[in-house]
Amino acid sequence: MNPLPPVTKYLLIAMAVGFGLQAMIGQEVMRYWFALWPWGEFYAGMGADGLPVNVGFQPWQLVSYGFLHGDFFHILFNGIALYQFGARVEMTLGSRKFTQFFFTCMIGAGLCQLVVVTVMMNYGGGVFPTVGASGGIYGVLLAYGLMFPRERVMLIIPPIPMSARTLVIVFGVISLVAGVTGTMQGIAHFAHLGGMLFGWLLLRYWRGLPPFTKKRPPGPRLVR
Repeated sequence: MNPLPPVTKYLLIAMAVGFGLQAMIGQEVMRYWFALWPWGEFYAGMGADGLPVNVGFQPWQLVSYGFLHGDFFHILFNGIALYQFGARVEMTLGSRKFTQFFFTCMIGAGLCQLVVVTVMMNYGGGVFPTVGASGGIYGVLLAYGLMFPRERVMLIIPPIPMSARTLVIVFGVISLVAGVTGTMQGIAHFAHLGGMLFGWLLLRYWRGLPPFTKKRPPGPRLVR
């Protein structure tokens, strides 16, 4: 069995460390500072020192939210997906490009989620934080489906075999329908879609495909 490529391995370790800190320091404290909050400032209760705790969006949260998770099954499924798909994508792109790709997807997913939850809050929705690496992993899943579209993969629940391309379409449609209809509450569907969108755009950019087109080098000048 081939060893995991370095970036995939370090991302898995970082996710485990983040989850461990949540257990040691406490879910609430970690979420106050490192989860992705809507734009603004909100009262979150009294801290251990008896002083009020205010929370709100901070720039570093666009990265840190991806290394926190809601519970054991959340990090388990994200870890399995990153292990299954991330290693192959990293070996294809190379470690440097894979790092750029993963963090572009995760930050892009965070930006999409930030816009959606801020708008929802302004229209009377609740204030809640977002955690989890799913946005980056959905981007990796998209890349896997584009690179190996006919490869057979197996869902965990339910255990149904399908092509990688079909898997990407199914997960994308589920996230879109659930996000638009408001079903499957508690899941950041627009972060999933944002991760796929930014991943698709970055791959197109690298390949010089629309909406990004490479400028052709100037041709030879003819002397008459």
